[in-house]
Amino acid sequence: MLQDTETLAVVAAGLAVLALLVSLVLAVRIGRLHRAYSSLVSGDEKTSFVDAVRRQSTAMDAVRTELTTVRGDLSAARADLSDALRHVAVVRYDAFGDMGGRMSFSAALLDDAGDGLVLTSINGRSETRTYAKGVTGGTSDHTMSPEEQEAITRATSSGR
Repeated sequence: MLQDTETLAVVAAGLAVLALLVSLVLAVRIGRLHRAYSSLVSGDEKTSFVDAVRRQSTAMDAVRTELTTVRGDLSAARADLSDALRHVAVVRYDAFGDMGGRMSFSAALLDDAGDGLVLTSINGRSETRTYAKGVTGGTSDHTMSPEEQEAITRATSSGR
């Protein structure tokens, strides 16, 4: 009988330790749930769970609306950017054999569609001439010099 009592005491002690461990695990979980709930209700313990979820849902709707607005603005900015003269190339050269320093140049300024203009400045000893030629789709109605064509080729190949 004494041995049965000792066995029963050991089993009871084991169950007590097990119950204590389960209690600790549950206490940790309840603490986490309480922190999550406090975060959800923003520290206002009087707010019900449903009210907190409703407030979060309203906030998410506002974020969605703002995101839609931002997406529209981004699309408009991309459309504006495609029309910007952002593909630029400059070719410098000596237009005359007796001149040095590559003071003449042709500069192509194009948008994403290859539309824009080519500016050419030919510098001589006593005078400078500047020309502007329109470009549509990477070509021009005017005859292009090799330097102007090179500037267009460099500009259209940059950033694509």
